[in-house]
Amino acid sequence: MKVEDRISAFVNLGHKIDNLQGEELAELAGRARQENPWFTEDNVKRALKGISYMLEKSKLEKWISSYSLKESTPKIVGIVMAGNIPMVGFHDLLCVLISGHYAAIKPSSDDQFLTNTLVNWITEIEPRFKRNIEIREHLTNIDAVIATGSDNTSRYFEYYFKDIPHVIRKNRTSIAVLNGEESEEDLKKLGEDIFSYFGLGCRNVSKVYTPKGFDLRQTFPHFESFNDCINHHKYRNNYDYYKSIYLVNKTPHLDTGALLTVSTDDLVSPVSVLYHQEYDSMENLNKVLEESKEKIQCIVSKKNIPFGKAQQPELWDYADDVDTMKFLMEL
Repeated sequence: MKVEDRISAFVNLGHKIDNLQGEELAELAGRARQENPWFTEDNVKRALKGISYMLEKSKLEKWISSYSLKESTPKIVGIVMAGNIPMVGFHDLLCVLISGHYAAIKPSSDDQFLTNTLVNWITEIEPRFKRNIEIREHLTNIDAVIATGSDNTSRYFEYYFKDIPHVIRKNRTSIAVLNGEESEEDLKKLGEDIFSYFGLGCRNVSKVYTPKGFDLRQTFPHFESFNDCINHHKYRNNYDYYKSIYLVNKTPHLDTGALLTVSTDDLVSPVSVLYHQEYDSMENLNKVLEESKEKIQCIVSKKNIPFGKAQQPELWDYADDVDTMKFLMEL
């Protein structure tokens, strides 16, 4: 199959996703939520929209033009997928198939239905992909692997896959840097970066840095449209738990009624909590961020990723800054 045929198949997958009707979407989300309570209809729709956003023909062609794809002996590439947000492993699957390799997929137990659905769709659109995709329980007899997991599971992956080429991803999070000149629209969009997917993604903002003297409470009115998340039982359980902990331990915090904020040097906040830290100069802040760069997925600010775009990556926005396509082409 030529690369043009592979691109065309994914363009058509984007069209299929765009043309999903309300009832079909609701049914998909309902099945997904039975498997994972975090996968609400809004979050499934958001994830599908993000995938179709990637699959525009012009974007795919621009992305691929950066590489010299050549026909070579395909390798079997294992993909260990995460299950924190819907279909989060799609980009890895896309990379493997576009590069001409075989994908041996191990879906997360929290995201099997939607992963299987995507595989069914792409193989219906392009039946020749059936020989390139296999969903497996165990990843044995593979030539390379791309594995995403926690810091704990990454150590297991590093050991288990030590003898084959691999990309192992660990826990990461994202931050926002405010300079005090943000517009009301910027702050509202920051809410999307914090609250989308209930904050479960590595591209969700879990910590905000603000200039010294900046009153974080002035951002709270712009987050009110996201307060409905408190009605989700698992989110509410997290909120109640951490609120109790902070009250019992007399930890200073602010409370919007749907989000707790705590000033700390720590980086990765739990669900329902936003960490906050002041900085006295950009020079000093840049030093702090440089020291933490291995834990930061992306930075939202006026100079980096625009507010509201953290969970809308482009094809070339590789997780952990590891060029997946380059890795695959060098196998």
